[in-house]
Parts: sequence; structure tokens; C-alpha cells
Amino acid sequence: MSLLISSENKPQLLSVSQMTLESVNALFHYADILKPVASRKKVCRVLEGAVLANLFFEASTRTRISFGAAFCRLGGAVCDTTGFTTSSMAKGESIADTSRVISGYVDAIVLRHPEKGAVAEFARATNLPVINGGDGPGEHPSQALLDLYTIIKELSRSGKDINGSHIALVGDLKYGRTVHSLIKLLSLYKGLKFTLIAPKALQMPSYILDEVSNGDNIIEQFSVLDNNVRDIDIVYATRIQKERFSAGEDDNYSPELQLNKRFIDKYCKPSVIVMHPLPRDSRAEAFDLSTDLDNDPRLAIFRQTDNGIPIRMALFAVLMGVESNIQSSLRDTTWKTPHFMGPNDHFTLHE
Repeated sequence: MSLLISSENKPQLLSVSQMTLESVNALFHYADILKPVASRKKVCRVLEGAVLANLFFEASTRTRISFGAAFCRLGGAVCDTTGFTTSSMAKGESIADTSRVISGYVDAIVLRHPEKGAVAEFARATNLPVINGGDGPGEHPSQALLDLYTIIKELSRSGKDINGSHIALVGDLKYGRTVHSLIKLLSLYKGLKFTLIAPKALQMPSYILDEVSNGDNIIEQFSVLDNNVRDIDIVYATRIQKERFSAGEDDNYSPELQLNKRFIDKYCKPSVIVMHPLPRDSRAEAFDLSTDLDNDPRLAIFRQTDNGIPIRMALFAVLMGVESNIQSSLRDTTWKTPHFMGPNDHFTLHE
């Protein structure tokens, strides 16, 4: 039986390049079924007894916790490790040795590493399910999948289809691994227009543009935010990845690239959806996505993060081969949950 998601015939998600439109649609189908579990209306225990190693050798809050929460909501248990200096690799252990050792302890692995390609090297040394939780400036496939899932849901709320939509990616497009993975996934669809807005030194790498360019989609690039975004459906902002900059690169970013309410109101159409992979730098001098949009229903960042749980649950279910057992495993929860997760939410968690 062929695997829905695989790398070198192993149940591993290392890059969105592995995904086809068929596998994306199937994954999103399972995410839809699991959404009541994510929203605390149902319980599912298809991974009862399984153990996840959540290995994060680079800083993370939401990705690490959401992977752990997703595994737990499927009935599994989680072993966490964070930071490079506290790992055996700081003692000189190879990635391959670490991979083989951990494989003897657990049933699935999520790995984040600061070096591009390190997750793939780790995955080659194990037959267990492995998910790339981010490899330096490389890729972040699960983030791209939850972003795509959010885009489809947000567009459908307005009666729109993803095919033929106009999407703007704004910010650090050179080092932002979320946009690298997202634009690859989006290129599976037809008739899209991409508007890429970044300082000249932080524009999308040419090798990614070469990979996603086809006769069906339009790609345009700019270095400033202005009326280039008047007809966009989705504007996706990214944090400036200063931790990956070489000397002098931070001089290329300016406040003119900040997305705020004044800009959105002036240049974007009323139905625009604003997204960001988070974390955003909320300090005034950072010029990231402004907090003055926080009470605006066009801001989808928290709906976006909420979608991380059903997507990551679906990934675990598919990679561990229990997706056909999800429906029969669902049962009602025994505790009461709030209708809204946050006091300023505009759409219910359970819709």
C-alpha cells in the first residue's frame, strides 16, 4: 500500500515538495474530521500508548506546544527536549547517532534544527515517522499546511475559491522558511497571483521562484508597500529573521514595510484577510505586524494558530497509519469549554 505522505518510502514529512493536491486534500479531510477534537467537543484516542519525541534544538513556543498538544489529543504521550546545549550533540554526538538512539525510545519524532538540511539527515537514520518542525532558513512544512488550510477556510467564508486568488507575501522572504514552504504549496493551485514585497536584500530566493514558476500563476516583486496590494485577497506578513542576518542586512528593513490598520484601511479592499505565522515582534521599533489590528475581524492570526492543532493531528494520524480509525474513535468530551478562546475572537472555535 502506498503511503499518503512519504519520503524515500518512509512515513516522513520533510518538505512540502512531497505533497500533491491529492494528498493535501486528503490531509485536510482528516483535519476537518478532527476539528471537533481540537475545539474540545470530541475526544479521540487512536494513538493511545504511543510516545512522541519533540526535539527542538532551536527556539519555539507555539510549534513545539501545538505538536505536543496534537499528539496528546490523539491519546499519546510526549517527551520534550529544548535547546542545543542541553543535548548530547553538544558533546559531539552525530545527528545520525542521535536519530538512531531516540528511535529506540519513541514511536514518532518532530525535529527542529537551526541548520538547513539537518532534519533530512536525521530522518535518513531512522524508519520512524519524522516531521520537519523547521530547519533553519529551509522549510516549515506543517506551518505551510496549516497556513494553506487557513487560507482556504478564510476564503470560503466569503464564498471565494483559492484558485484564481491574489496573495501577497510581505517581509523577510529570504530567510522566512514559512513563506518558502507556503508558496510551494500554493503553486499546486491554478490562476494565482503572487505579490512578493520585501527589501531588495531580503527577497524570495531565486531557486524557490524557479521551483514555483509555471504558466498558470503570476509572480510580481516589489520592495515597498503601496497600492500594489489593492486587489489582494490574503496578505501574509512575516517576522524579520534578524537572527539569521549577516552583517549589515538589518539596515535594509524600514518602517514602510509594516502592516498596520492605517495601511490596510487605505490600500486594501474590505474583505482582505491578514495573516502572520507568529511570533510577531510587538515592540514598536520592530515594524512587524502592528497590534492595532488586534480587534479587527480581518486579522486571522489566532484562527490560524488554532488550525495548527487539527492539521498536526491529521499529520500524526496519517503518518502513523491510523487515519481510518479516527471516525469510530470519536466520543464526546466530559468537560465544558468556552465558546470563544480569546475575549476578542470574532468567530467561534466550534463553527
